[in-house]
Amino acid sequence: MQNIDLIYVLGPAVAFIVSFLLIAYFWKVKRKLDIWVMLYSLAAYAIAIAAKVIFQHFTYSYVNSYGNPYLLGLYFGLQTSILEVGLAYLFARYAISRSKMTKDAAGAYGVGLAFWENGALLGLLPILNLLIVYSVLASGAPSSQQIYNTLIKSNPALFYPAAQAIFPTLLSIMERISSIIVHYSWGLLVVLAAATGKKRYLAIALPMGMVDFIVPFAGTIPSYVLELIVFAVALVSLLAAKLSAKAEHA
Repeated sequence: MQNIDLIYVLGPAVAFIVSFLLIAYFWKVKRKLDIWVMLYSLAAYAIAIAAKVIFQHFTYSYVNSYGNPYLLGLYFGLQTSILEVGLAYLFARYAISRSKMTKDAAGAYGVGLAFWENGALLGLLPILNLLIVYSVLASGAPSSQQIYNTLIKSNPALFYPAAQAIFPTLLSIMERISSIIVHYSWGLLVVLAAATGKKRYLAIALPMGMVDFIVPFAGTIPSYVLELIVFAVALVSLLAAKLSAKAEHA
């Protein structure tokens, strides 16, 4: 019985390592990140994701029934803008009102948001899942054949040879890097907005959630083109966030 190729661990592993190193840098070197920043960023992210799951449970089939990818893209993008960016702002504002966070923690808050998505949810959890599946299939346990049969039908790409799997793995790494950049960017901006009362920073941050507009087009355009578009959006977001921070501290 064929086992999955462990090259697929590389994607979530890179996401976890990069986001963890950013956490370590802001915690130990810049000393802008503390337990409160991590907790408030976790609360903002977790509640946003839970709200998205619940909302999509009741509305996705209705929106998808129109068969319009542009409408579906707007559906996903607005959810991210309103829930992820919007709640990140509300939690940052609350933390600042409680003297648990200051304007100086703007970048650290963004790093926290990036970590919970890319280091934890889409980093550590997939790593553990893949390693468990690999171990079970390698063990030859009675349940391994059933797991193999299920996976070969639902996700046959897991059994591709390394030469065939390397390109989608590299694209997945690029996607996670883009996500880290975008989360960092809107996290930085919402703290600036909350700390200064200048809503223009929030106005810059909110459209960044529209990066998820491109989700319905996966499979209809080449994957490398899609990831290049997302990466370009991430770089523009980062530039906007850095210029805003520079202007605020000038």
